[in-house]
Amino acid sequence: MITLTGYSLTFQDVDRVVNRLENVAIDEAAIKRVVENRKVVEEKIAAKQTMYGINTGFGKFSDVIIAEKDLADLQLNLIRSHACGVGEPFSEAISRTMMLLRANTLLRGYSGARVEVVEQLIRFINANIHPVIPEQGSLGASGDLAPLAHLTLALIGEGEVFYEGERMATKDALQRANIEPITLEAKEGLALINGTQAMTAVGIIAYLEMEKLLYQSELIASMTLEGLEGIIDAFHKSLHEARGHKEQIEVAERIRDLLNDSKLITRQGEKRVQDAYSLRCIPQVLGASWQTFYYVKDILQTEMNAVTDNPLIFSDDDAVISGGNFHGQPVALAMDFLKIGIAELANIAERRIERLVNPQLNDLPPFLSPSPGLESGAMIMQYSAAALVSENKTLAHPASVDSIPSSANQEDHVSMGTIAARHAYQMLQNTRHVIAIELICAMEAVEYRGIDKMATKTKQFYDKAREIVPSITKDRVFSTNMIELAHWLKAAEESYVD
Repeated sequence: MITLTGYSLTFQDVDRVVNRLENVAIDEAAIKRVVENRKVVEEKIAAKQTMYGINTGFGKFSDVIIAEKDLADLQLNLIRSHACGVGEPFSEAISRTMMLLRANTLLRGYSGARVEVVEQLIRFINANIHPVIPEQGSLGASGDLAPLAHLTLALIGEGEVFYEGERMATKDALQRANIEPITLEAKEGLALINGTQAMTAVGIIAYLEMEKLLYQSELIASMTLEGLEGIIDAFHKSLHEARGHKEQIEVAERIRDLLNDSKLITRQGEKRVQDAYSLRCIPQVLGASWQTFYYVKDILQTEMNAVTDNPLIFSDDDAVISGGNFHGQPVALAMDFLKIGIAELANIAERRIERLVNPQLNDLPPFLSPSPGLESGAMIMQYSAAALVSENKTLAHPASVDSIPSSANQEDHVSMGTIAARHAYQMLQNTRHVIAIELICAMEAVEYRGIDKMATKTKQFYDKAREIVPSITKDRVFSTNMIELAHWLKAAEESYVD
């Protein structure tokens, strides 16, 4: 059970709720904050004070005053009109993360929503009811309006959800789960859709997957080093300490540990003086990707506990303040940075694949084929890796440098952060397939060299991977192997697939 406070949500908490389907509870102190700030909203409505989005229209309509009798309709109209998403739906994991993040931020109290709204989000999470939320349609300011509007539709009994393995009308799922839809009151529609929870949710899921993939890429690169009889001297402790980057030093240390007892690696001058960069510079390149990863981790850790809607309610000051916390720029820049780190992970892996299959660059059978010429072996696997890497390069173009004004130029600078996050996540899936292809090729190479000479740790990994993908004894449809291996890497409980 994870207890939400509004301040203390962690990546581990998200992982437990989203991937292990743990239930969620609400902290009592958080409930008190929510009640106190809601009281401010109700008092100011009664006093007929003008407050954006509470008794005014939205965006360019902010100067239109709404009658008190129409305030509930204002919120309902907001949700229905803003549910303009298109494209394929986000995964259930991302939809579930969005609800978790939205509940957490509402518990800070500053959004002015009632406790009943948070409780509805928690009911959905605990019942494993996940709103169908189209991926496309958010500018990333004023927050993720379209995606969060689709999420909110489900809370009021409209739209569609995923439930018990089916996609269905929300009203049908709520009947099955014995949950009543809620009716939104003043401010609550805006409180639910004005925020960065879509881009942040995608970013968090990408973070959780990328950490595992980074470790796996180090292990697979170590196996490639064995298959190509790589020179271990390039990973010497003193060499990396001389430069001083912590992450580079750590990658080199992990690879030395992985290859500690290998009889396939070589020493400087034994077979060649230096390896190509894709082997020799693994710590420098992967270390830099780790650096981007840690930067993104810091941004997302702050954002998952942030209050990102507008206006905000401060009971201590008896104030309702309009601002721009919904602007997704911090997450947008972080996601664009993450894309670069992901792209380089794939770029260098593809170059190692080329060194494993190209007979001009090694002394292995051409394209790792059992019958070169008659059978093509891994030739087209390298093509697939190259295509994925090239696609990553187009997706790596920064989304955050673009901005298109909206709402009649009232909202004249937007972040495009959700596009950045979606592209980062797609690049991550592409990169996992590239890493899977490297693993297939590396396993063939170490078989040719002699698996009895492998390091203990890489051999253990080899044995487990061979349960998924058998040796290449003749040409077959390799697509199935590539996909199955990528799924295996993604599903692994531990980074090194223990």
